[in-house]
Amino acid sequence: MNMAKKLQRMKKHISREDSPSAETKKTVPPAIRQWEKWKDAGAKLFSFEEEHCIIQETHYKLDYKHGTYTFRDAKKTIDDWAKFAGEHPLSAKGFASSDLYFFDIETTGLSGTGSVIFLLGTARIHENQVTVKQFFLPAPGNETALYKKFLQETNYTTLVTYNGKSFDWPQVKSRHTFVREKVPSLPDFGHFDLYHASRRLFKHTMDSVKLVNVEKQHLGLERINDVPGHLAPIIYFDFLERGDPEGILEVMKHNERDILSLITLYTHISRLVLDVESQQDEQTALEVAKWFEAAGNNEAAREAFEKSILSDQKEVSIDAAFRLAMQYKRAKEFQKAIPLLEKTRMAEGRYSIEAAIELAKLHEHQFKNIEKAFFMAKWALAHTTESAKKSLIEHRLNRLEKKLSKLGEK
Repeated sequence: MNMAKKLQRMKKHISREDSPSAETKKTVPPAIRQWEKWKDAGAKLFSFEEEHCIIQETHYKLDYKHGTYTFRDAKKTIDDWAKFAGEHPLSAKGFASSDLYFFDIETTGLSGTGSVIFLLGTARIHENQVTVKQFFLPAPGNETALYKKFLQETNYTTLVTYNGKSFDWPQVKSRHTFVREKVPSLPDFGHFDLYHASRRLFKHTMDSVKLVNVEKQHLGLERINDVPGHLAPIIYFDFLERGDPEGILEVMKHNERDILSLITLYTHISRLVLDVESQQDEQTALEVAKWFEAAGNNEAAREAFEKSILSDQKEVSIDAAFRLAMQYKRAKEFQKAIPLLEKTRMAEGRYSIEAAIELAKLHEHQFKNIEKAFFMAKWALAHTTESAKKSLIEHRLNRLEKKLSKLGEK
């Protein structure tokens, strides 16, 4: 582009900034520059005590497909949790779809009191549509208006975030303390953090469970022409300097994609839990079973472990066998535990020593077979290399040896 054309473009921008329309003069404070661009993007202005917040609202039909699922699939999935028996950390039993508040933020830095949240993004699933609302901080010093409007719009039961327990919501709490005398209190709520769910289910297939990686590998999403998240603070500081919202509108689009992906990811992970057919591989099926176990849903865990034992993958099958055996042991179904522990021991894998020790315990205390208990403990000692574990096994062997001596004296 030659210099004349560049000057012509600059002239247009200068005249727009220096000569705002009569309507803009009346309704928009001078602090909000280039309002026409905001208005063209559908933004609205909220003012409170001479502070300002910009709101962007977008609606999607339920049949809109974001990745593998439509938002109607998401709504149905939340309803399907009502049929789920027992407990689970992601269970939406008792919730309406609109009770879930999909939430993500953009900040000027990763942590610390100097880090400012400049964008709060939310989405909710309503009866006939999904509504995305974003609350933008047009300049530092306007946080009262930002949180006033955000909390006015907040009416939910449970947050759905990606690493929100560790980052997003603590950041909100930190910034809220500066304006808490003028705005509503932060509500109490439940919290579904999909980052931890993704680590649990997908870490065996992925080196990194960043949301963008999970999108690509598990949700059928690949971002094109998306602003990288790490550039958001730079773009915000550029906006503060020049007032042009062009870059910020791209950051808001990035934030919106993050939020919509939370809906898709919640749907996908929920389907892995609710539908065996949705489980993409045998390791994922095992991870779901272990998740049931960790949640205390033993009935669902047993059923899932029984299926995983049939896996062609040896590690999956043995892991499931050992965990199911321990389920039976805790339920005092000792006869069912024995063959599973034997299978685990003979596989000589990661749980073989533990299985031998558990067999020694069962034979000694439940079946009163000291010879078998001694054999299992001896086997465990011969196969372990850990000094701490050896010491414990040797202590067990000494006790069992004394019991055998007494039996021989009779």
